Amino acid sequence: MHDVVRLNQFVESQMPATWEFLRQMVGINSWTLNPAGVDRLSRFTAESFAPLGFTADFVPSVNPAFGKHLVLTRRGKSSRSLALISHLDTVFPPEEEERNIFHWLVEGDRIFGPGTQDIKGGTAMMWLVLKAIQAHAPEVFADVTWKLFLNSSEEVYSPDFGALCRKHFDKGTLAALVFETEGRLGNEHLMVVARKGRATWRVTVNGRGAHAGGKHLQGANAAVQLGHLLPRIAALTDYKRDLTFNVGTVNAGTVLNRVPHEAVAEGEFRAFTPEAYQHGKAALLALNGPGEVKSPLDGYSCQITTEILTESPPWPRNAETDRIYQFFEQAGRETGYAVNLQERGGLSDGNLIWDAVPTLDGLGSWGDNDHCSERSADGSKVPEYIEVSGFAPKAEKNVVAILKLIEAAR
Repeated sequence: MHDVVRLNQFVESQMPATWEFLRQMVGINSWTLNPAGVDRLSRFTAESFAPLGFTADFVPSVNPAFGKHLVLTRRGKSSRSLALISHLDTVFPPEEEERNIFHWLVEGDRIFGPGTQDIKGGTAMMWLVLKAIQAHAPEVFADVTWKLFLNSSEEVYSPDFGALCRKHFDKGTLAALVFETEGRLGNEHLMVVARKGRATWRVTVNGRGAHAGGKHLQGANAAVQLGHLLPRIAALTDYKRDLTFNVGTVNAGTVLNRVPHEAVAEGEFRAFTPEAYQHGKAALLALNGPGEVKSPLDGYSCQITTEILTESPPWPRNAETDRIYQFFEQAGRETGYAVNLQERGGLSDGNLIWDAVPTLDGLGSWGDNDHCSERSADGSKVPEYIEVSGFAPKAEKNVVAILKLIEAAR
């Protein structure tokens, strides 16, 4: 058993500094496509962790439109290491923050602002947890090598970050802990033990253009063919398999007096298990080939081409993640923090690394309305926020759980 009272006192004493750290991060716009802002946040984050003994490595993204990934390392005395994962970018352009007057704002038990929940609050949680471990268990803190990985482009497709993490993992890496926000079900605080995989896709229909008045018979209408196709794609959704297809965008034609020669739709599908994921992928690609819409003149058929644009593999429920989760469940009982688990439909960096080292997600504190910046006059719609009262208790539970994880390895 750990001295929870002493731990609680220390964590509470650090909350003003934690909130100030978070406030300054929130004040830096780090929209994914604002690389200067992302890099500014990266430098500030590195400076903030430096007093804990961390050195920084700024790694260029493969995509030059993105900022640099950040790797922070504190070398320990032993071969054991622990990876902590967060990201730097948010989804809010500077113009949107200004238009919606979306900035740091404390109201009761909520702190509003871009990234408070997703994921600057998670980075602040990492900082507080490490401060508490240093104070509460200094020998353990000095013994372990701590590796912090912060993705510059988590909100978009960034497989190079997964490769970066894997490059730094070694045989002594005990686990990767992802500081995305926790879930909440009643009084239970939910850790994330699995996430759906996601593929984005494009369907292109090539028909034959024709004058809509004088030579309508010659045309093979790509828009009509795509219209037949979209319900078939949507019908690939299979809730029993937790497989979902979404048609996101549709574009067809150019002018009203022309039979459309091309039509394009894009979307995504998601699934928890590799089996369901591969089933969905195969079903989508099977739509390739000639369509049923033809030219009345000579039977010329529309041609359907389906392609996969990006893939983030599923993170399925697995024994290694469940083993790591048990330490957090035990810590919850010791600290009076009701813990349970969930499988989440959204992606995180955990999808990129779960099969390299044991991975657990949801170490951040609770908040809501991530990716939202709007506030309605009647209060029915509020922007992203993080809960104030739940932050310190979650940090205490994280500290106890991480120490249990390390003790088990020793």
